[in-house]
Amino acid sequence: MRMVANAVGKKFSEVKRAYLAGFLDADGAIMAIIEKHQGKKYGYRVRVVFKITQCNDVVLFWFKNTFEVGLVRKNKTTYDWIIRDQKQVYCLLQLVAPYCKVKQNQVRIAMKILTIPVISKQNLLECAQLADTLSKFNVRSKNRRKNYASMVQEHLSRND
Repeated sequence: MRMVANAVGKKFSEVKRAYLAGFLDADGAIMAIIEKHQGKKYGYRVRVVFKITQCNDVVLFWFKNTFEVGLVRKNKTTYDWIIRDQKQVYCLLQLVAPYCKVKQNQVRIAMKILTIPVISKQNLLECAQLADTLSKFNVRSKNRRKNYASMVQEHLSRND
């Protein structure tokens, strides 16, 4: 990965960063996922996913090639540019944070999730609560929304 955290703002012009922020505001999503993971101390891992959806893949491949991260995937009628690597997601959020208008709160919450080290049960629960807060902003996830905080709390209570 060439995108380095300390190079944020230097490698990519303000125009490119604002352009990306506009797409994120209009056709993007920032999602937090808490999923079971046997390799993690408390049985769950926390992930933030950055996604932009378009009917045409041209601009998505431009983003992928320009920012050198993620993958472009075809769905039935649309294309998604998806970034799952947590360091890359954080770097992209740093790039767009000053320019996002509609999704400022989502960017802030996602960055907070990504900066909380899950070294205690309380940290995991805090991330789960933030993931629940973030999911409330995503219109498409309203019918599929999971209550991560309850799921994690129940899991942690069983293991005490």
